[in-house]
Amino acid sequence: VSTGYCVKTYTGHREWVRMVKVYQDGSLLASCSNDQTVRVWVTATKECKAELREHEHVVECISWAPDSAQPAINEAAGAESKSAKRSGPFLLSGSRDKTLKMWDVSVGLCLFTLAGHDNWIRGIVFHPGGKYILSASDDKTIRVWDIQNKRVHKALQAHPHFVTSIDMQRNGPFVITGSVDKSVKVWECR
Repeated sequence: VSTGYCVKTYTGHREWVRMVKVYQDGSLLASCSNDQTVRVWVTATKECKAELREHEHVVECISWAPDSAQPAINEAAGAESKSAKRSGPFLLSGSRDKTLKMWDVSVGLCLFTLAGHDNWIRGIVFHPGGKYILSASDDKTIRVWDIQNKRVHKALQAHPHFVTSIDMQRNGPFVITGSVDKSVKVWECR
């Protein structure tokens, strides 16, 4: 940004790109789109490593799983033996099809799907402890998902209108939500 020059362009999506996220070591870049796909790019070469295609509507949001989530993801994916355990990297996607999907990016495979929202999913974030996912939706709720058991641990009526964004203050920990109702709320999260 300092020079104002674009140094790389990644192309391949057929419609709007909704979100981009860089993997923690910088080697990969993920993007999601109105074309109902998630693409994973190798940052150094611009190669599309994976095109993830199982959503049935626009993919609104993505989030890379922290290393702390690996045991819970493997348990949820049914990896009982050490040889069956996956090392990832893992990527979570949220869609207007009202589902969250957990992907093993190394093989381009959807490991499991979480369903429970009644409207579009707009934002997702991992709890730093690695056992939970938090999601924000146009159903006016935030949901806390137990990864290992693949179910909603808690649902909160968060706003009187669509919840459009969610983030987490890692050292709090606090969850922050934004809404069409013109408010930002901070939630205690233990």
